[in-house]
Amino acid sequence: MTQAPPGTAAAPGHGPGASGVRRPATRALLSSAAVSIVAVVGYCLLPLSSALTSETVLWLTGGLVALALLLAWHLGSIIRSPYPRVRALAALATTVPLFLVLFATTYFVMSRTDPTDFSESLSRLDAAYYTVTIFSTVGFGDITPVTPAARAATMVQMVGDVILVGLVAQAVIGAMRQGIRRRDAQVGGDSLPTRDEDG
Repeated sequence: MTQAPPGTAAAPGHGPGASGVRRPATRALLSSAAVSIVAVVGYCLLPLSSALTSETVLWLTGGLVALALLLAWHLGSIIRSPYPRVRALAALATTVPLFLVLFATTYFVMSRTDPTDFSESLSRLDAAYYTVTIFSTVGFGDITPVTPAARAATMVQMVGDVILVGLVAQAVIGAMRQGIRRRDAQVGGDSLPTRDEDG
């Protein structure tokens, strides 16, 4: 087994520390997948029987704020992480599903409160389908918002989609690049000889 020459640093993911790299990367991806799975299962199984009230609106608004705070934490962790690419992937794998589940829940509760909010009464699958079509900008037109409240909620998601796909994706990519530069600078600094070594 070859070793790196004295005074040089092993590249991330190679050499004796490769397994040490894979373990944190795997943990980050698994934790993101677990959060997404829990959110989707909760959406499918929780009663969600309460009518849409001002309290419900506050909960949904709080969900958006919590999602923004989670994203801000992810951006910081991407910059600090020695594995910024993995952290960036984990951030998107958590943020996007939570965003979609939040709006699918909103539409489902709205439809249960007032079936005339949309062109048809929405089941959980219908609400998830409608959310994804809005997010992907496909817009088949088979389900449409009818009342002002439904149109307002749909507009909020449309604005959120633009922010998530445009600004947030750019922010995550920017944080990833900054994290890579930071990591490479640390690796390069470790490989430089000190003044004592120069004599």
